[in-house]
Amino acid sequence: MHRSSIDRPMSNRFNRRSLLAGMGAFTGLILVNQHPVLAQTRFSSYPFTLGVASGDPLPDGIVLWTRLAPDPLKGGGMPNSDVTVTCTIATDEALQNVVRRESTLARAALGHSVHLEVSGLEPDRVYWYRFEAGGEESPVGRTRTAPAPGTPLNDLRFAFASCQDYENGFYTAYQHMAREDLDLVIHLGDYIYEGGISADAVRQHNSGDVLTLEDYRNRYALYRLDQNLQATHAAFPWAFTWDDHEVDNNYANLIPEDEQSPRDFAIRRAVAYQVYYEHMPMRRQSASRGAFLQLYRRLSFGNLVTFNILDTRQYRTDQPCGDQFGPRCAEALSEAATMTGQRQENWLFSGLNRSNARWNVLAQQTIFSQFNFGNTQFLPGDFFNPDQWDGYVAQRDRIIEFLQARRPSNPVVITGDIHSSWVYDIKADFDNPASVTVGTEFVGTSISSSFGDGADTNALVSLAVPGNPHTKFFDGLNRGYVRCTITPDLWQADYRTVESIESPTSAVQTLASFVVEDGQPGAQSA
Repeated sequence: MHRSSIDRPMSNRFNRRSLLAGMGAFTGLILVNQHPVLAQTRFSSYPFTLGVASGDPLPDGIVLWTRLAPDPLKGGGMPNSDVTVTCTIATDEALQNVVRRESTLARAALGHSVHLEVSGLEPDRVYWYRFEAGGEESPVGRTRTAPAPGTPLNDLRFAFASCQDYENGFYTAYQHMAREDLDLVIHLGDYIYEGGISADAVRQHNSGDVLTLEDYRNRYALYRLDQNLQATHAAFPWAFTWDDHEVDNNYANLIPEDEQSPRDFAIRRAVAYQVYYEHMPMRRQSASRGAFLQLYRRLSFGNLVTFNILDTRQYRTDQPCGDQFGPRCAEALSEAATMTGQRQENWLFSGLNRSNARWNVLAQQTIFSQFNFGNTQFLPGDFFNPDQWDGYVAQRDRIIEFLQARRPSNPVVITGDIHSSWVYDIKADFDNPASVTVGTEFVGTSISSSFGDGADTNALVSLAVPGNPHTKFFDGLNRGYVRCTITPDLWQADYRTVESIESPTSAVQTLASFVVEDGQPGAQSA
């Protein structure tokens, strides 16, 4: 049994000495220092510019979020002092039937963000909330607690999304998602993009590449200023995991894509992790500590579904085969190659093994199922993407073998990252179409990423689909999200796509729908 990449000495570009040098540079960066609390708060302008949000629902509570930012694109525009913020929680939208009023601090050390962990609420109940500070009031948000553990649940409706490059298009999909009837939204990564300004973009980033604490805060603020994104945050509780662009494209653990010193990248990752936490409605147990943040966790909804939310960036070993598309090299088959690290893998198996949920979900980032992009007239020979699970074959095999041997009820993988829509049967042996199907994977397209409407790779990838018969659906042209309705007997996934992301408003359609029946792994057209 190999150790996780976080526990063992780094290979390739890092050695123990260089890693420790990098770690020492940011030790204490993320500690929440004490600041004076302003007795009387006066804001230069409206402070709740970034809206409100809720997340990680439990049967008795929820995390409520906001960030004080009267000048959001210039560091926030707040004094270097903590500020008292009061939150009102009620059972009606007019906030007349108040059930809780709590005060907390918007801490300067955390960008004046608020993560209010409310407890003592009723399970499976809708609540509304509003923040107040310095005589100013935030918009009203709506949220919902989870059902009590083991409660029989007739249905759950949620949507999952990923990849919202601000420059590539408008968040038209969120305009429609906010109008759906949902219990939860799951974001699977690439909430921001760290790149600079593109001259021919649909709309432009507010700076060059983000590297510093203020850079990351300003980039998140830019994205959070989008009114469609704010509306969806205010309408439903969310759960989150990240992918790569929250820090650096295709990074792996403490290994950047491009040449950066270990010290510089360790500092950058620490800063990026802190600012990610600052802008997400996550619990204190997920607060970043140095360059590390506790992200993988579980959310359960009655006896119906458990979401295992994975982190496949923070602990992974470096991408094999030079991180280049092509035939698999020996590194891709190595038992030591890991997406999750050993501790998280053990955590996943332990949770699945004792789960009593009807549906067991792995919410994660890159395509889990095997896909050979090659053996076509344009790409002769094998072509695999080593940033996906195809670069970590032995660990994927361990997960599939576990699913086949231990048989947790109805395993489903939901995935983002690739800016296109896919449906897969997860096979015991992907190279043998006759092998048993052990689960189902739904891959959602992007909210906006991939250079506007359409994708240059659509025709090329379509040629490879027949050579991957476990692939039940592929579309690379449309942008949107996946809406899922789960009952004890059926999972339905609706691929909801917009006509255009180059317009802030356009119609939405259901491009395709697939169902999975209880006890029958594999997807069928609805």
